[in-house]
Amino acid sequence: MKNRYEQAGVAVTCRNFDEYVKMFDLPENELRAGEVLDIAAGGSSFTADARERGLQAVAADPRYAMAPDLLISEAEQEIAVSTKKLEQLTDQLDLTYYGDISKHRAAREVSLKRFAAHFTQEEARASCYSAGSLPELPFADNRFSLVLCSHFLFLYEEQFDFSFHKRSLLEMMRVCRPGGSIRIYPLMSLKWEPYPQLQQLLEVVRENGGSAELFATKLPFIPGSEHGLLINV
Repeated sequence: MKNRYEQAGVAVTCRNFDEYVKMFDLPENELRAGEVLDIAAGGSSFTADARERGLQAVAADPRYAMAPDLLISEAEQEIAVSTKKLEQLTDQLDLTYYGDISKHRAAREVSLKRFAAHFTQEEARASCYSAGSLPELPFADNRFSLVLCSHFLFLYEEQFDFSFHKRSLLEMMRVCRPGGSIRIYPLMSLKWEPYPQLQQLLEVVRENGGSAELFATKLPFIPGSEHGLLINV
């Protein structure tokens, strides 16, 4: 039996607003406190969905430097490939939210369609999407009231070392305003094991004036992914 998700490189993610709210256990007051940053957002429609709701949301991902049609095509291929992988792992996944893998795929496709409709608008692309990546984001200090990072940090711990994670957390704290918060999910690697150096990173957070605690996700999917990390700046 497989106990990991096989992945080469960083996948393009496609998740919607409702998934983010459940996944990050997002309170309404945090969403409306000021600007929200979604890091490693890929083809997720969270920013488009949030803007539609009157929220101030911005997304960052290095793939936003690509031509829109190439990014959308890559995301479409990723959905197809990832679905085939997940079909081999359904006995280990929590499908309570989605129902089954076909509905999981359908949610990815709808999210990508919403993202594409927004991203292909020149004005929206210029104002809402930045070709930035950790650990050096192209944003001013203290800009965002809420910083989110889904399925990137910790998940790819075999590709990115402790130094990368440390620098990334400090960078997220830099762009988050005092009194703001950072939420990261999940805390598992692609081997479906807890990130082994989490405690050392929490010490870094505390040494730099932040506090950290775990939150319970309302959308666990992979084994052991019941919690995310909340950093208060």
